[in-house]
Amino acid sequence: MPPTAPSRCCFSSSTTLSDAYTFIQNPAYRRPLSTTTSLFRQTPSYLTVPADRVPEYPYGRFRTYKQANQGLFAGSKIRFGNVVAEEYGNKSRTTWLPNRHTKRLWSPSLGAFIRTRLTARVLHTIDHLGGIDEYLLGSKAQRIKELGPAGWALRWKIIQTPAVQERFARERAALGLPPKTEGDELLHEPIAGAVLSEVNGMLERGDEFVIGEVQTNEKFVRQDAVSRTGHTYCKLCYFVHMNVHI
Repeated sequence: MPPTAPSRCCFSSSTTLSDAYTFIQNPAYRRPLSTTTSLFRQTPSYLTVPADRVPEYPYGRFRTYKQANQGLFAGSKIRFGNVVAEEYGNKSRTTWLPNRHTKRLWSPSLGAFIRTRLTARVLHTIDHLGGIDEYLLGSKAQRIKELGPAGWALRWKIIQTPAVQERFARERAALGLPPKTEGDELLHEPIAGAVLSEVNGMLERGDEFVIGEVQTNEKFVRQDAVSRTGHTYCKLCYFVHMNVHI
């Protein structure tokens, strides 16, 4: 008798209908819908930063394109417009999403990969600067605005690494500044409020701001001019030994 292939059915010919119904109703014998294991998805790196320790983002969260709060979008958001037909000029509304991608970028200071969403424009800037660390450590106001809450958290995480702390220490030493201690702060809130109120008072009175000490051979000339918009402003010319510095 030739061998027969094993039957793929879990029931034999002698199984009654009641036995088959009982077998199906048992949760332990139910076959899952898919035998493929679920894919492992890495958590975005900005979510691994403790939120209670990160300083508050100075520009707040984005309200128009909320997905920008979860990656590096550099101000990109959804654009709206019309698709105009060539023949009859009919218009149909459409939207254009940012050219966003999910990338794993190597961070030398962390010694690990940073997984984040970012646009093609940000990726080009990172390649131009030489790495994700250089992009996140930018100090200009426009760069801070481009980072968003997610980039702000990654920036704080990178600054806490010993490699970046040593880099900042070398920069302070090159500028002739003393080493920074843990208790150093720029200004306390009461002092900052007093300074701002004093500056606002000087602006209201029209007082002049003089930085440093005025030498005997120095003169300050006040010249009022009219701008293109019609507003009068003060132009301060600084003369030192007949050398003009504006």
